[in-house]
Order: sequence, then structure tokens, then C-alpha cells
Amino acid sequence: MAREFARTDRVGQQIQKEIAVILMREVKDPRLSMTTVSAVEVTRDLAYAKVFVTFFTNEQSEIEESVKILNEAAGFIRSLLAKQLRARIMPQLRFVYDKSMAEGVRMSSLVDKAIASDKRNGDSEQAEEE
Repeated sequence: MAREFARTDRVGQQIQKEIAVILMREVKDPRLSMTTVSAVEVTRDLAYAKVFVTFFTNEQSEIEESVKILNEAAGFIRSLLAKQLRARIMPQLRFVYDKSMAEGVRMSSLVDKAIASDKRNGDSEQAEEE
């Protein structure tokens, strides 16, 4: 019988939960106050983990600064994570901004604009016909 989830997926999910808690409770930097961990990709050998994060702000300069701060604090976060998980191998953490949330919001607004435009064009065509 095949497994439902690969081991790396389960480890990634656990790392995601623990990092979210660590960022919320342990990291005291006010610039990281509204950070969300959206996903974690772990390599097969569990040596590296890419942590995808999103922020409350859409300012590119603030996003770059926050990712830089997280990557500088990766060693500290990794040590706290090791205490929580008690795993034999603790992956090196690399934080990356997750653009998918912002891109989804942008696409949704484009669809809303297109629908509104179609409604306005349809209303004006009906007025011309009458």
C-alpha cells in the first residue's frame, strides 16, 4: 500500500507549524509582526528547507527587508526549531517571499474589474437599443 504523504511532506508541515509559532512568540522584531508561513519545501535528505512567507504589507522595500531579517535570524530560528522537533537532522532554513498570495489578489481584482466593465458595457448597449 502506497503512503499518503512522503516523509519530507510531513516534516515540512511540522516545520511550518513550529516556525509559525516561533515567529509569533519568540522573535521580538517589530518589523516581523505580521509574518505568515505559507509553505515549507524540504529536500529529500532533509538538509535544506525553503520557508515561504507572506507579510501584511505590499511595499517591496519592506518585504525585502523582512526577508533579509528572517534569513539573518535563520540560525536562531533553527536552534529553537531543533528544541521543539527533537529531530536527528535539522535542515538549514532559507526564507523566501511567497508571491502567490499577492498574485492571487491581483488576479481577483482584475477579474472583478473585467466583470464590472462587462456589466457597464451591457447596460449601455441595452440603453442604446431602447
